[in-house]
Amino acid sequence: MQELALLAVAGVLIIVAVSYFAPKLGVAAPVLLVLVGMGCSQLPGAPHIFVEPQVILTVVLPPILYSAAVNVPVVDFRRNFATIGSLSVVLVAVSAFGTGLLIWWLLPDIGFAAALALGAVISPPDAVAATSIGKKLGLPPRLVTILEGEGLVNDATALVLLRTAIVAITASVTFGGAVGDFAYAVSVGVVIGAVVGIGSVWARSKIHGQPVLTTAISYVVPFLAFIPAEELHASGVIAVVVAGLITGHLSARKFAAHDRISERTNWRTIQLLLENGVFLLMGFELTSVVADVAREGLAQTLVIGLLVTLALIVLRGVFVIPLIAVLRRQQRRADAFADKIESFVDRFTARGPRPGDEKRYDRGVRALQRKQADVQFYANEGLSWRGGAVLAWSGMRGVVTLAAAQTLPTDLKHRPELILIAFTVAIVTLVVQGGSLPLVIRWLGIRGNDDDHERREYARLAGELMTATHSFLGNPDLCRENGQSFDSELLEQTRERTLAMSEGVEKMFVEQNPDSTLHQRRELQRMMTEAQQNALLDARSSGTYASHTLERAQSFIDNQSARFF
Repeated sequence: MQELALLAVAGVLIIVAVSYFAPKLGVAAPVLLVLVGMGCSQLPGAPHIFVEPQVILTVVLPPILYSAAVNVPVVDFRRNFATIGSLSVVLVAVSAFGTGLLIWWLLPDIGFAAALALGAVISPPDAVAATSIGKKLGLPPRLVTILEGEGLVNDATALVLLRTAIVAITASVTFGGAVGDFAYAVSVGVVIGAVVGIGSVWARSKIHGQPVLTTAISYVVPFLAFIPAEELHASGVIAVVVAGLITGHLSARKFAAHDRISERTNWRTIQLLLENGVFLLMGFELTSVVADVAREGLAQTLVIGLLVTLALIVLRGVFVIPLIAVLRRQQRRADAFADKIESFVDRFTARGPRPGDEKRYDRGVRALQRKQADVQFYANEGLSWRGGAVLAWSGMRGVVTLAAAQTLPTDLKHRPELILIAFTVAIVTLVVQGGSLPLVIRWLGIRGNDDDHERREYARLAGELMTATHSFLGNPDLCRENGQSFDSELLEQTRERTLAMSEGVEKMFVEQNPDSTLHQRRELQRMMTEAQQNALLDARSSGTYASHTLERAQSFIDNQSARFF
């Protein structure tokens, strides 16, 4: 136990160190962790580490998927659903069958079902490395959303295909039966995920002012969705993703601010350790995987792995070409339709509601505005061919490939070689594609949204929030929760401060001069907070104040400091 604890401590320290230095080196942390893991496995006295694949699939994978899903905006996911679906379902199936045929041709004695099982193992890309690089280098948000969405959903397709292929090794499976199993797995997974997501949000919303308790409940939500779905032979992955999307969407309405802050920080930490821990483990286990094959033709197996990797890259590139063509056609149609829907919305809102029909009118206005926003999104956020090149090159394999490869039946012929092929695909794509992706992005000159446009949009949204505040403060029926009126002088002071704040919002987010009064004010406020923190540290060291008093003061300073950093 002491040895395991020491290894866990060393692993966490390595993950933190690599995650800190990787951006400075211009390399994605997962790529560097694989290389570090390979190096650590060669150290004298390095222990043999083997983690049961079911531990990764059942214990590690659900929290990783959930932590990613809660941060994906449902609106963006909905707008890109067709693209995400084509990549995570159609492309995964094409990749599985294409590489399965290639493996069967190269190793004919294993049978097509076993070759398809391996094809399913290596077909789903892991978006961790791609999105971490993309966010750092400022890829367009829509491209990042597509990559994140693909990484969330494609595991379900791959694992269902793997389950079907393993059954086909010992029994016959029809095409209709396979499609029916997939439809059942997805539909039941969606239902279970929705029930768990809505139910957990309801339960957590009833616990007011206790972020520790609500965050503790969130830790079990992925398993509440995953385990029942798997027990019903449905897709636990889909259940976890749906639960995460629902939780993230409802959190702004149902949870208090401190609940969201606490949960966000804790889940980011869990995601960092689990995701990067698997990549470190991938590099570390490579030595033992190679040793299992060394006696039976290592060079041939590695060559097959490289050929399969090349096939995956080609299949993804060929698939992305018509996909981008469809998206560009969608952009042209949205651009032509934008003016029409804008004029229709203007006419509809100008007409006003009929007597007694106000609620239906409001619903209609919201639906039209949502449709107008979707059209503007498709017109303004189209993907270029350069974006398609990045999408095609973002095919790194990772967590699921590592774990699923080791779930292949133990009596399967050439099992060690098949596992090494999967490891070869994962490591080569991660190191080669992941390592070169920053260069590809820079070479193509892809940029995200214009900074000035984002600042203006933020200022416009902040202006709407301030307008709502003015309307609230100007309500003649405004009163306290106990029914009494607010002090009139207090209300007037609040209105004046709010007016002054709203006048400075646009300047704050649009103005770029670092010597402006607003920037100086924020800098001065930040320095004042640092002075307060130093004074609190002195008071803490003196021992003259009670600990609970110091804790309240620290909480106040932290909340103030969060506004300026």
